[in-house]
Amino acid sequence: MELRPYQEKARRRVEEEWKDGRAKTLLVLPTGTGKTIVFSAITKDAVMAGRHVLILAHRGELLEQAADKLQKATGLASSLEKAGSSCLDSWYMVTVGSVQTLMRQNRLDKFPRDYFQTIIIDEAHHAISTSYQNILQYFDKAQVLGVTATPDRSDMKDLGEFFDSIAYEYSLPSAIRDGYLTPIKAQTIPLKLDISKVTISAGDFKASDIDTALDPYLEQIAAEMKGYCKGRKTVIFLPLVSTSKKFTELLQSHGFRAAEVNGESKDRAQILADFDSGKYDVLCNSMLLTEGWDCPSVDCIVILRPTKSRGLYSQMVGRGTRLFPGKKELLLLDFLWLTGRHELCRPAHLLAKGDELAAAMTRRIEDAVVPLDLEEVEKKASEDVIREREEALAEKLALMKKRKRKLVDPLQFEMSIQAEDLSSYVPSFGWELEPPSDKQKKDLEKYGIFPDEIQSAGKASQILGRLHKRAYEGLSTPKQIRFLESRGFQHVGMWQFESAKKLINRIAFNGWRTPRDIDPASYQPEKKEG
Repeated sequence: MELRPYQEKARRRVEEEWKDGRAKTLLVLPTGTGKTIVFSAITKDAVMAGRHVLILAHRGELLEQAADKLQKATGLASSLEKAGSSCLDSWYMVTVGSVQTLMRQNRLDKFPRDYFQTIIIDEAHHAISTSYQNILQYFDKAQVLGVTATPDRSDMKDLGEFFDSIAYEYSLPSAIRDGYLTPIKAQTIPLKLDISKVTISAGDFKASDIDTALDPYLEQIAAEMKGYCKGRKTVIFLPLVSTSKKFTELLQSHGFRAAEVNGESKDRAQILADFDSGKYDVLCNSMLLTEGWDCPSVDCIVILRPTKSRGLYSQMVGRGTRLFPGKKELLLLDFLWLTGRHELCRPAHLLAKGDELAAAMTRRIEDAVVPLDLEEVEKKASEDVIREREEALAEKLALMKKRKRKLVDPLQFEMSIQAEDLSSYVPSFGWELEPPSDKQKKDLEKYGIFPDEIQSAGKASQILGRLHKRAYEGLSTPKQIRFLESRGFQHVGMWQFESAKKLINRIAFNGWRTPRDIDPASYQPEKKEG
């Protein structure tokens, strides 16, 4: 088994986290980038070290896939802990376990509490549920790895209460750029779907309400799809099984070779095989295919089950991101959802790090009449956001001048050094959500940053880390940035410390007036030699 570079890095980082004492860590990999291969390699390392490994999953298909891929990738066979089968009767070091079986106390009591030294959770966003926690709390000395696709912020806040760290994260844009996943093009269909009266249940849109709201539009959607899905292999996600069946019939009446699968389908395996082979060109389902099903030839995704969860949205889109011969891109069809006061995931959220960028991307996609490559949209929308921020910053700086503040506003610092990661930072783990500590505030002031507008310890830690790094690299200080940018010089945060110091000395020797031969708006310091 030869791992790709990012897979090898992920494997190493997870094992380093465990070695450093962070016993419960997360691995974030987009759908289609081989998460099973990575945790199979980690499993093999654990077995070589003499450790018993438990791989947990909540569905029979996932258990079978994990066992099959583990054996193909590493040669390791595994025992099964499910219903009448038990690993206690086996000599295998690896167990693939059903959560529904192991969660029962009478089943757990059969095991010594230290029986498993390593536990791997596929689809780790389920790990915070009571059933998983019963198992994890019983084997509380085990090292735990949770594997998930890109989770949304609410998931991360919840996961952060159990997991100690994120060992490694490989982003969807990186996977596309590196050629491991197919590019995504988004197309907004100009059909307004009003779901403003849909209620929220358990943090997401209630499926039955979506079904009721969606029903009047199904005929129009089927008609619109004729122009977009021709010649493509399409998967459609719908809120309920009844809607999935109804929409399948509508698509058939519009000339599509459409099929439907659900949890009760007796011929489900045959339907999936027929879709894979090309007998059908459209497959409808009600959230059945979000996990544990691969069909790399899928090149169109239609999501008619709107969601607030970025993790769930990523899983649905992930059914079409795998590479396949002759496949140029994945077409992701979107609609003009009218949501009232609620936000929902749109194509932009697959790449955007913050809501501001996602909104700018969505505007560009909606205004276009042709499918747009998401990476290109992200680049152009980033320029829009930077321009808007600079305009807002100019207004804020005008107010700041009146206050004659000695310290630098953190927003000015972030904009000057062009730190998109700092601007879009969102705290995830518990300690990151706490207010900045007194020591952090003191250290920020020492560097010249005004701490009162930094709301969290996580953000303070990020800024301090960047300041330490900049000092090591010999880049300009916050106070240099504030002074020179107040004189009209641009993006001083990208300058070397010595360049800024040299210019400030010139201004000082000139009676604190900018020399006449220098135009602040166009001035660029000399590049550092070597």
